[in-house]
Amino acid sequence: MMGAPAGRDKDAVFKHKRVVETKAPPVSPSKRFLGGLPNHAACQSTRTSRPLSRAVADRLSRRTALLPLPIYEAPLIMSTISTQAIHLRAEVPFALGGQRLDQVAAQLFSEHSRSRLAAWIKDGLLTVDGAALRPRDTVHAGAVLELSAEQQAQGEWVAQDIPLDIVFEDEHILVLNKPSGLVVHPAAGHADGTLLNALLHHVPDIINVPRAGIVHRLDKDTTGLMVVAKTLQAQTRLVEQLQARSVSRIYEAIVIGVIITGGTVDAPIGRHGQQRQRMAVVEGGKPAVSHYRVLERFRSHTHVRVKLETGRTHQIRVHMTHIGYPLVGDPLYSGRFRIPPAANPTMVQTLRDFPRQALHARFLELDHPVTGKRLKWESPLPDDFVWLLTLLQQDREAFVG
Repeated sequence: MMGAPAGRDKDAVFKHKRVVETKAPPVSPSKRFLGGLPNHAACQSTRTSRPLSRAVADRLSRRTALLPLPIYEAPLIMSTISTQAIHLRAEVPFALGGQRLDQVAAQLFSEHSRSRLAAWIKDGLLTVDGAALRPRDTVHAGAVLELSAEQQAQGEWVAQDIPLDIVFEDEHILVLNKPSGLVVHPAAGHADGTLLNALLHHVPDIINVPRAGIVHRLDKDTTGLMVVAKTLQAQTRLVEQLQARSVSRIYEAIVIGVIITGGTVDAPIGRHGQQRQRMAVVEGGKPAVSHYRVLERFRSHTHVRVKLETGRTHQIRVHMTHIGYPLVGDPLYSGRFRIPPAANPTMVQTLRDFPRQALHARFLELDHPVTGKRLKWESPLPDDFVWLLTLLQQDREAFVG
């Protein structure tokens, strides 16, 4: 666990390091009243709309001049857009001669994505022998590709000193264990206090990486493992692995109902037709595949392990609901609360009050974006998940006995 640095206010909000904080210029005695308060000579009576007489105004001025008035010198915050200069040069080798410019560029400048390189080609920032070409134009061996561009910061977010439970970190990536209640990315209703804000405080230069290095997400109340890219090269490689489905993400969940055997859900997911906050299995949705297997059965519930082949929004929650086994505590998809027959009051209350969907990202496995070494991490089940499993086990044993 990496907590907040000692001696630092955890609730403090800090602008990104490129934000400049200065003090307002000194305030002259004649301008000590802030907030646009009127001059005494121009004051209006609160009881009538007539101006005060000069004698009254003079007496009021002499009286107030004796009072110690506070001077507020609030800091002036000025933000600038952060950019990262990119200057690359490479000669086209014989093996790549005769291919499209965008294909050759992707091979020579592989730390950048193809879409980003194509955009730079169209903008004339990636040239061939000093000339601007189209992405589909052919380049020949011996030609010189030169890239002069700027990678702009992806947002003007604030950095916040929010503790992170980091399980692995090097100069390229970090893997963290996300707690329940932490939103991953700022959005409507969550302008700050998110994982992204915490990352900006922990790694300030991550502002130059698209989406601050976030390549996949967990729902606000889902716990478990996430990987974050700290550099542009790492971000490109991780996105490629996710698109190639070579990143292994395995979750554990407690669902309502008794599942007999494992299986696969291959059903497209899209936005719900009427309830826009929900996702659903819909015709024409994005392809989505989930593989699940049974870990433990209880009288009215099942502990399952789910491996994602794709990564759609709410995928596990939607797929398990689709086959008739919604997650315990899911506020969007579990439907009406069902009391298990003959359950003891403690278990009924725990099931009714479980504060979130019982879903945890347990295992994460991927190729290191720079070294290529295969890495694997495991996150222990959180306390609320373990407590619920314990009650379900006790309920089963009591019923059998």
